[in-house]
Formats: sequence, structure tokens, C-alpha cells
Amino acid sequence: MRRALLALALGALATAQPKSEITVSGTSFLLDGKPFPYTGLSFFNAVYNTAFNQSAAERRQWLGKFRRYGINVLRIWAQWDSGRGYADVCPTCTFYFPDGKLREPHLARFQQIVADSAAQGMVVELVLFAQESWRANVRLGVPEADRAVAALTRQLMPHRNLTFQIWNEFSERPLDHFKTIKSIDPLRLVSSSPGGSGVLGDRDQNEAYDYLTPHTSRQNAGRHWEIGPRELEYLLKRYRKPVVDDEPARNGTPNFGGPREATDPFDHILQIWQVWQLGAYLTYHHDMIQTGYGTPAVPPHGIPDPEFSPYHRRVFEFIALRDRYLPARP
Repeated sequence: MRRALLALALGALATAQPKSEITVSGTSFLLDGKPFPYTGLSFFNAVYNTAFNQSAAERRQWLGKFRRYGINVLRIWAQWDSGRGYADVCPTCTFYFPDGKLREPHLARFQQIVADSAAQGMVVELVLFAQESWRANVRLGVPEADRAVAALTRQLMPHRNLTFQIWNEFSERPLDHFKTIKSIDPLRLVSSSPGGSGVLGDRDQNEAYDYLTPHTSRQNAGRHWEIGPRELEYLLKRYRKPVVDDEPARNGTPNFGGPREATDPFDHILQIWQVWQLGAYLTYHHDMIQTGYGTPAVPPHGIPDPEFSPYHRRVFEFIALRDRYLPARP
């Protein structure tokens, strides 16, 4: 009975949500047929964060704040179960049971987030699988992964302000999952992050996906604000589809691919400006989750608040002025 009631509630929610739909045209994103300046924020733990999901009203207030700072896409992970000590990580913080069945309460909460985002004119990118979990041996077998991807694709079909990113920084059977998704929902926009910083993806993947989401080179490669945009420019010219600078170089912990020396907000502002000039897009990465609760970089509520850190606030204030410096693309 509870399962039937949950299914009815999810169906009603999907029916009631605004019909915002993200699509692509050439190298551009569109939302409901109009140019959409895709500007993302890493909020990996959104489904599992108590403060963000305290109530629908609280969640909408946060979404409104993100919008005021120019953020119109949230990058959210289905798997938040690696045990790395990030804010809100836990063994059951994943959409998937080991047999590939979906954890319905997590899915229901995610659908609420997607619906609230649609009402704000926002998009959600869902990362299906994370290399952090894979490397911690938190993995689904082949049939279980196929079952999970198919079930998730079916359940989320009504939500059109949603894109799928198959992997974060990994490439285990990505094109198999791409084919599964497209066989069920041909219009779903699909991408994948094929590897760590500087890994731009192989030809088969880059030709298949609807848009590209590489993790461009970070500080260990040198002047990332110059190197990263050159990598994006190469992809734009070769594949002629939208390209998102996904998890670019960041401030904070040297762990997990972070910088080994001091950084400056203008490092990121320079990179963002050049990304925009190219006609590419970005998802701003940060250190407001990775070191865990009780550390200076992480807000007590675990939400990537644009106003929490003076360092990040400077970057967010620049992002908020995008239309001042770079009018919307035709």
C-alpha cells in the first residue's frame, strides 16, 4: 500500500511541475526554446542534506538565492556513499540498492528538488555514478547497473529540466548506459565526465553525447585559466556541441585533485570570463563540502552558500553579473 501511495504521489508531482525543457541547438543550450546561459554549481549532497530539504519553502529560498548569484543549474550526485568524509556522506546515501533497485525515498526527494528547480527556471544535472564510490569498491554489477539506469530513466521521464551525466571522472561502460537511457527516453540530454582533470574524452564518447562535460586541467598543469579554455575551445571546434567546464580548478584542500599552493579568486574569474567568451559554459566547483563538517571551509549547514566564504563570494558576485558583461547569446 505504501509503495502504491508513493507512486501516486510521485506521479502527481511530475504532472504538477512546470514543463521546463532543456535542449541543445548547435553549441548552445536552450530552455523552452530560448537561449539558456547554463551556469552550474556543485551541490553533490543536495538530496542528502537535511538543511536544504527541511521544507519545500526552505529549499525554494535556497534556490532563489542561487539564482540571484547567477546559478541556474545544480550538479547533484545519485551516489554519495564513498566514505571519503565529505559533508553528508553515508553508506545509504545512494539512489541504488546493491541489486539495482532504486531507493524510493531518495528518488522522491530528488524529484521534489527537480520540480522546485523548474519553478525557478533552473535545471538539474544528475550524476548517476561516481568514481569516488567505485574506488571505494561501492559498485553495482553489470546487470544491477543496467537495471538501475533503466529504472531511473523511466521514473524521471516526466522531468524535462533534467540532464544525465553518466559518470563523474570515470568511464566504466558509459556508452552502454548511454544506449539504455536513449532507448527509453530518446530526448534526454546525456553527458559524462570521462576522467580526472585534463581528460577530455575519447572520440566515441565525445561524438555520442549530447553535450560534453570534461574536467579541464587544474593547478598542477600550470596556468589553468589559460589551459582550461584552450581545452574547451578544442572540443567546441571538433565536436560542435555544447561544452561545460565541469569542476574546473578550485580553492581549498589539496586532496582530491585540489591545489598545492595558494590560489586567488581572480584565477577563477579569469577562467570563467574566457569560458564565456568562447561560448562554452561552466559548473563552479568549490571546497564547501569536501573537508567535512567542523572544518573552516564547510558551512555548518553543508549547503554551498554563495555568501559563506569571502573567497567564493567574490567569484559568485562576478557570475551574477554575467549579463552585464556578456549579453545572452542569440
